[in-house]
Amino acid sequence: MNNPVMEQSTPRNVSRRGLITGTGSLLGSAALGGRALAATPRHGRAAAPGAAPRDASIADGAQVPALVIGSGYGGCVAALRLAEAGVDVQLVEMGMAWDTPGADGEIFANTTDPDQRSYWLRTRTKQPISNFLGFPIDRDIARYTGILDAEDFSGITVYQGRGVGGGSLVNGGMAVTPRRENFGAILPTVNSAEMYGTYYPRANTALGVAAIDPDWFETTECYQYARVGRRHAQRSGFPFVFVPDVYDWAYMKQEAAGAVPKSALAGEILYGNNHGKKSLQKTYLPRIRATGKVTVSPLHKVTTVRPASGGGYTVTLEQLDTGGATTATKEVTADRVFFAAGSVGTSKLLVALRASGALPRLNEEIGKGWGDNGNVMCGRANHLWDPTGSLQSSIPTAGIDNWAAGGAFAEVAPLPTGIETFASFYLSITRNPHRAEFSWNSGAGRVELNWQTAWKRESIDMAKSIFDKINAKEGTIYRTDLFGTYKIWGDHLTYHPLGGAVLGKATDNYGRLHGHPGLYVIDGALIPGNTSVNPFVTITALAERNIEKIIATDL
Repeated sequence: MNNPVMEQSTPRNVSRRGLITGTGSLLGSAALGGRALAATPRHGRAAAPGAAPRDASIADGAQVPALVIGSGYGGCVAALRLAEAGVDVQLVEMGMAWDTPGADGEIFANTTDPDQRSYWLRTRTKQPISNFLGFPIDRDIARYTGILDAEDFSGITVYQGRGVGGGSLVNGGMAVTPRRENFGAILPTVNSAEMYGTYYPRANTALGVAAIDPDWFETTECYQYARVGRRHAQRSGFPFVFVPDVYDWAYMKQEAAGAVPKSALAGEILYGNNHGKKSLQKTYLPRIRATGKVTVSPLHKVTTVRPASGGGYTVTLEQLDTGGATTATKEVTADRVFFAAGSVGTSKLLVALRASGALPRLNEEIGKGWGDNGNVMCGRANHLWDPTGSLQSSIPTAGIDNWAAGGAFAEVAPLPTGIETFASFYLSITRNPHRAEFSWNSGAGRVELNWQTAWKRESIDMAKSIFDKINAKEGTIYRTDLFGTYKIWGDHLTYHPLGGAVLGKATDNYGRLHGHPGLYVIDGALIPGNTSVNPFVTITALAERNIEKIIATDL
């Protein structure tokens, strides 16, 4: 930060080393986007071990004690704990079950070979790293209820998981508990002693969080890129920290030894992981199934929730086919409804329900306090004597912590192209102060978000507090070929949407929605825009805290 380097953004500023590095990246585009489409997957009824029941479907006219909308972290916590308390639960999910292999023998598509399984109802991929040397690498695909939703709003694209297991299906698995000294800024109305003494430990145990073997990290080929990231960070005086993950580290060692099918070492991450990652399919969902109290209904989209005349709530759902068409409309009654459709899904639904008059007593805080967790990405072009390796585990396991001094925590991320790129790549989480709002556009008949791309400037400056200094120390430059032509920063997206129904504002201090008893928010919409780290452990821990209180006092 004391010795900033000018961003290299024109051809005459690129050194011979940078040109060579960029040429290697052009070859990488073939690895990322040049292979043939896989065959359309078959969807039978054979369930994979640990998957939720595939053939469950909520019945039209059903009356249920509890309906949970969404099967991500918050939804799975709610469903499990309610079921353990003896409550019958209907868990409805807009995405697919993801329990049946396709024609290639795998459930999920590989990151380097996206096909129709990869994207939610798109006819062209929208990859976060969209370019190499400025050349676009997106491709046409068949429209399908795929696993990753790249939802476009004004000023930002929000990446979300679609399927039973929600965001756990598509994230990198970095299971980070925020530093306690930062917690007060995240959730000021929540007792931090309870969170760190009870609910974070409970969440970490249930999610199967574990740390990499440090000795293996030092020697394995697949984390050479992370060791390069460490060396550069430490030479510039930044703390380099290992962070836990939800990958099966014993399995990854077997991958490296060639003893099992490759998963992380085959680059699987963005469109699902076929073997080693402990997503919710392998943690909470088997426990949910074992209760015998939960029915899981994939490909069901909630469109309306309104008070029922006899008490409780009438919920209207559309059943979808894999092309996104509605095949049936159902109406059910639930005593209690838990909104767990993710920050965006929950916020959009609640805003629409208030605007339509279906839930008129929702307060003015609905839709507010939304943030992107300060996400911004960048790459650096290293020297030829600093190769990052052609074999890179897709599971990140370390970061650069400059939160206190510069407002940024940077995940040392992989670029698993299968070739040497001499590139270091980072996803930064920053202390971005901006908060957007969802609102109803009556003319267009939709919910909109008023995020502004210009608000990412603060995130870029915070990330630069790390990478300008590293570039100055190492004599390196930023990559300009990953996000467009001569574009350094990936400032167009977020992987970590948070907020929109903030705890203590849109809800009480345990997620009860104001104005409508029996309605609850139990997902990332409760968290006001930032967690200082990857957010899913905090979402899980908060859900564990809230549902314990709700069961004890409301049921």
